[in-house]
Amino acid sequence: MSGRFARSLLLVVLSIALPLESVRAVAVRDPYFGEALYHAHQGHYFEALERLDSELAQHYGVDEPTRDSLHAYIGQAEFSVGDFELGYRMHLRAGRAIRAVLAADVDPVVRADAAVRLARLAFQKDRSGEALEILAAIDAPMPPKLRADAEFLRANALLSLDRAAEAADVLSALRSDDTLDGFTDYNLGIALLEAGRPREALQQLDRAGRIAAPDRETRAIRDKTNLVLGTLWFDAGQYGRSYDSLERVRLEGPFANQALLRAGWAEASLEQLERAVVPWSLLVKRDPTDSAVQEALLALPHAYSKLEVHGRAAVLYERAARVLGSEIDNLAASIRSVESGTFLDALSSEEIRQDRDWVVRLRALPEAPETFYLIRLMASHDFQTALQNYLDLTDMERKLEASLRSLDAFDDVIAVRRAYYTPRLPDIDARFRQLDAQMRIRIEQRDHIAERLARLLVMPTPELLATGEEAEIRRRVEALAMALDRVRPGPGRSALEARLARVRGILTWRLETTYHERLTALHERMKDLNRHVERLEAQYASFVRARQAAVHSHVGYDDQIVGLRSRTRDALRRLEIMRDRQGKTLEGVAIRELQRRHERLEAYRNQARFAFADSYDRAAKAQAR
Repeated sequence: MSGRFARSLLLVVLSIALPLESVRAVAVRDPYFGEALYHAHQGHYFEALERLDSELAQHYGVDEPTRDSLHAYIGQAEFSVGDFELGYRMHLRAGRAIRAVLAADVDPVVRADAAVRLARLAFQKDRSGEALEILAAIDAPMPPKLRADAEFLRANALLSLDRAAEAADVLSALRSDDTLDGFTDYNLGIALLEAGRPREALQQLDRAGRIAAPDRETRAIRDKTNLVLGTLWFDAGQYGRSYDSLERVRLEGPFANQALLRAGWAEASLEQLERAVVPWSLLVKRDPTDSAVQEALLALPHAYSKLEVHGRAAVLYERAARVLGSEIDNLAASIRSVESGTFLDALSSEEIRQDRDWVVRLRALPEAPETFYLIRLMASHDFQTALQNYLDLTDMERKLEASLRSLDAFDDVIAVRRAYYTPRLPDIDARFRQLDAQMRIRIEQRDHIAERLARLLVMPTPELLATGEEAEIRRRVEALAMALDRVRPGPGRSALEARLARVRGILTWRLETTYHERLTALHERMKDLNRHVERLEAQYASFVRARQAAVHSHVGYDDQIVGLRSRTRDALRRLEIMRDRQGKTLEGVAIRELQRRHERLEAYRNQARFAFADSYDRAAKAQAR
């Protein structure tokens, strides 16, 4: 097995074993961050980014960020930005976001998690050396699952750098980890093979091919291991061992057809043609679009021909020519379908992609027969990347078209608000000015009373705390005293002066003795007044905010909407050009693949026709004898 083939297998295994952990289940009290997490859990990373970016922008713009509900989750939110961008395949921006988390003062476990994600991103971008440097720089403790992922990633980075011996050492230490069961064993076998230790590699792959497989992913990697092991034994001329390994592949798994085909060739190489017929007979009854089935259509009658059962061979060759001819016609129709654009329309169908296994469901699309032949091509990493770019451009185009419709809706909303508020605001403003003037007078009076009360604390003045009745008595006493000054001295005047002095003394005594009680009562009433004033000021501020919101709800948006509409239309034009270019590229790749299969099937059909004629002739001669 070549090093390139082994590394390609490792990339497939890595993509299965280490899926993007885009969102961790958390409970948050910030509703907008929670909404972003909800969209991310659904796999809608664009919507998640849209909401989280807006929430972060508002958080950074508030005067007191600590009072914002996002403040408690700001580190996690900034980390999630990189996660969502990674999920949306914005690798460049995701790398910047994750590096920002690494540079921030965050929890060590979060920093270690970010470092592992950044290393994985570097590995996916074929920068394995950088991935190793990032992993080596992690000095924080990691949970067992994260540590296993980091070591598995380290081993694959070493393999991609042709440092297979070091990778084997790392993978050997990981064999005890149950979370990577099957994947570690398989990759260890490949690493040993790349390190030039074939005997140990074969033993390791044999062990990996016999592991217990409780889930679908582990069963798939076990089948892959047995297929690779069988191929290695076959290339080494150990056909019996090759058959034993291939026999462990499940009949209904993703690698069953290739295993059946190679098992038949292993038996044929051992001159056990009667046994080779068994797996090939099973295989020819399967999907004729599969390349292994197409090869088996010729291999089975070849085996009967070697067994000198020429009549049976002729019948099978004739059937093979008929089936291959039908598939050739279908391929020609598929090429025409791709050229007409049906292929891309089927790929961008929203109903198909609602299913997580939508690539497999494409086989059942009657309006796009070419998808029946391109499953293997569409499962390849390069085609998937190009296809996902096309789908992202298509989705973005739909979102921008929806945004244009939303801008039209905003125009309608603003027009309705303007029609509602414009006739009402003048009357409201006039009444508000009257109330505002009254409010200012009352507040000035309150402030004047507060100043007098503050002076009383420094310079006690009991007269200022007299009641209205007491003030009236004091005024009358002073008026009588002034009137008495105009009376001539005499006994009557003296008696009146004594009575006035007695009244003045009683009033003074009352004010002096009750001064502290009156001052305390005045403070309490002042507190009540302040509370009323505070409520009044709160209502005033609320009205001001409501008045501003009413105005801002329909004023100042025209220029923004015009600018957004222009930018959206420009982006739509650029998107359409890019999408068409990407679509042409995909169609070209698909057509080349279909033409290649068309040519191979033509060669197979020609072989079948010549072999049919030969077998028919041999069968006729045998019957004549």
